[in-house]
Amino acid sequence: MKGVVIAGTGSGAGKTSIATGLMSILSKEMNVQPYKVGPDFIDTMYHSAATGNFSRNLDTFMNSENTIRNLVGYTSKGADICIVEGVRGLYEGLSATSDQCSTAQIAKILGLPVVLVMDVKSLTRSAAAILNGFRSFDKGVKIGGVILNNVSGPQHEEKLRTVLKEHCEGVNIIGVVGHHNECVLKQRHLGLNVIRGSREEIEPLEILAGDVDIDQFLSVAEDADVDLPTSDVYCKHNFGTTVAIPMDAAYCFYYRENIECLRSAGMNIKFFSPLRGDMLPSADAYYIGGGYPELYLEEISSNKDFMDGLKNSCDDGKAIIGECGGLMTMCQDTIVGHDVYRMSGIFNADAKICGRHGPKYVIARCTEFNKMFNYPVIKGHEFHYSSIQPKQKYEFFYSLSRGAGIIDCMDGITIKNSVGSYMYQHCLSVHDWASGVQRMVGRGN
Repeated sequence: MKGVVIAGTGSGAGKTSIATGLMSILSKEMNVQPYKVGPDFIDTMYHSAATGNFSRNLDTFMNSENTIRNLVGYTSKGADICIVEGVRGLYEGLSATSDQCSTAQIAKILGLPVVLVMDVKSLTRSAAAILNGFRSFDKGVKIGGVILNNVSGPQHEEKLRTVLKEHCEGVNIIGVVGHHNECVLKQRHLGLNVIRGSREEIEPLEILAGDVDIDQFLSVAEDADVDLPTSDVYCKHNFGTTVAIPMDAAYCFYYRENIECLRSAGMNIKFFSPLRGDMLPSADAYYIGGGYPELYLEEISSNKDFMDGLKNSCDDGKAIIGECGGLMTMCQDTIVGHDVYRMSGIFNADAKICGRHGPKYVIARCTEFNKMFNYPVIKGHEFHYSSIQPKQKYEFFYSLSRGAGIIDCMDGITIKNSVGSYMYQHCLSVHDWASGVQRMVGRGN
């Protein structure tokens, strides 16, 4: 199977725009399976829109190396090529002393060559020094080619080609991308703008990728050394439980594997959109992910069927699991400046929009009040622009040794069979995550 990792020399090098553009171009003729290194929900939306296939997060903090290999092998069956977009710079990871959680580590785990995107604005000879440094830093990483981004014009390109030919023996320049400011993905406070899912949003990125030699790119991908297990990664059950999941621009941050995990456990999934005014569906459990509820507070707050339905479901003992934005929705109010928006009121607490928290990896230990798991350690990540202010004493599912949580390094505020946390969990970070959800359901009426 063909495969390649598209990495950057650093954040802002242009790897997301170029990677997504390449995925879009290649998907017109091939079955492209996309991946993203690290806990990123937004880039994966762009990948999915570009390819028509769900993009997968590859994260060695939450998942073991064997799990990563199995996930890629399982989800890439039938694909013509796998394209993995990196995170930050190629070698940036969890610490300064190891490659854990880095793009380089994923490339080595999967046996994939790397195409390096370099921002060469105002660079000539320095570009050679940078590239040589990346090529020599870790001999276990095979850099199969380089894409030069932000090239100012023909004269700049000629200088770059001359200096790289002289000082970077065997370098394979597979793309020279000029300035295309109108095509660059726009940013907002959680990263890139959330995508609506239309190909019209992706097509401008093809202009960037149009400066890449597709044949050379595919030649690099052919050089992959990939032999991955393809067995099913999920535990099988016949629970028969119905789980309702909001899915729209306000609630869109979910690991795709979590949804597939629930389905593999025999659970029926009902998607609905509070933003469009959908009522809360009848279900045994509700899984409310994160996203951008703070951008749509007026709309979701005015959906009383949704808000009151959540509160009534909690009072009836049904299972409700909220992550990040879902946690905010389970509070009494969300406060933005002097504006107050009514939420469901499951918790007697306010969510206040404030400064940035994260992104940060989380290590959590289950407390005696945890109704889902009895594992010694749960791993996840948090990234939010709100804080939770409880107005009474609550029990918590998790005590954090890494991460901030809700208050005093505690996360997973709980009442009855409802739990809300800032921590996003990946189902493959624990054994049989769906059984934990089912345990919550089993405690309901």
